[in-house]
Amino acid sequence: MRRRGWTRSALAAVAAVTLFAGCSSQDDVEPGATREPATPAAAPAVAATPAGEVSPSAPITAVLAAPDTGVLAVLSDGGKSLRLIDRGATPPTERTLALPAAAATLAPGASGEVLAPAPGRVLRVAAATGALTEIPVDGDASAVAPRPDGGLAVGLADGRVLILNADGAVSHTVKGLASADAVVASGEQVVALDRRQTVITELSLDAGRPGLALRAGDGATTMIGDHFGRQLVTDTAGGELLVYTADPLVLHQRFPVGSSPYALAYDERSETVWVTLTGTNEVVGYDLSTGIPEEVGRYPTVRQPDSVTIDERTGDMFVGSATGDGLQRIGADQRKGQ
Repeated sequence: MRRRGWTRSALAAVAAVTLFAGCSSQDDVEPGATREPATPAAAPAVAATPAGEVSPSAPITAVLAAPDTGVLAVLSDGGKSLRLIDRGATPPTERTLALPAAAATLAPGASGEVLAPAPGRVLRVAAATGALTEIPVDGDASAVAPRPDGGLAVGLADGRVLILNADGAVSHTVKGLASADAVVASGEQVVALDRRQTVITELSLDAGRPGLALRAGDGATTMIGDHFGRQLVTDTAGGELLVYTADPLVLHQRFPVGSSPYALAYDERSETVWVTLTGTNEVVGYDLSTGIPEEVGRYPTVRQPDSVTIDERTGDMFVGSATGDGLQRIGADQRKGQ
């Protein structure tokens, strides 16, 4: 198994070029200007047999390997149904929860916990038991991320970001974005992705406003964080993968990856970011350690691969079809060299 670290020195040359590109591209955007949010391409019929194994599933909104559990969470039925598949049990067991509100997506919470932002609340689900609790929020929650102090950063569809204490009380409210479609919390820093302005923004929590912002391609859609503190973003409209660090916000890498990149997952075991390409029904892996992303794997997927996750316990990858073409598992042993 390969193990690579995040080396800033290896990125010095490309950082200078990409930072200039990122800042100059923002100059082309009128402050406050918005666009219709980019969306994944409508996928064609599959042209190759999907790699690995495919099991039947209703159209999937999101998939998530719950931290430290071996449980796979599958959101479907327009965000109203949550399947919890315990792959660590022999044989695997499954339970299905009817959610009290339609969740927008899934996010990892504390160990053994799945978070699901929804209108007026954030749902917390214990992966092992299915026990569900609600944290009320004032707005339509579209994104959520846990903070090191046990609190949450919650992005709302109206552009506000709420910082919640561990008891659910609001400690900070940040206003000024058009929409807060993804949030990443790393240390004390919170970064938000605004699809309507296609910008990534550091948040000034004490001031209650956005801080430094950079243009995120032509139409960014998805953002995740990794254990190096990077923010990984898909520019779906521009066909690129973007890599940032915060404090201060810097664009380190931008790289063309194919037709309509959308969902993202990061494999800490191999230090590889996986990107789904909805225009070609593929998932592609990139090693980011050398300064320019290096492709290390490419596999055919189920149709419309709008979601992907990695089970860090096993290295298995799961891809969800948004058109009802199934739940795909690509085992770690099936990914050569990973």
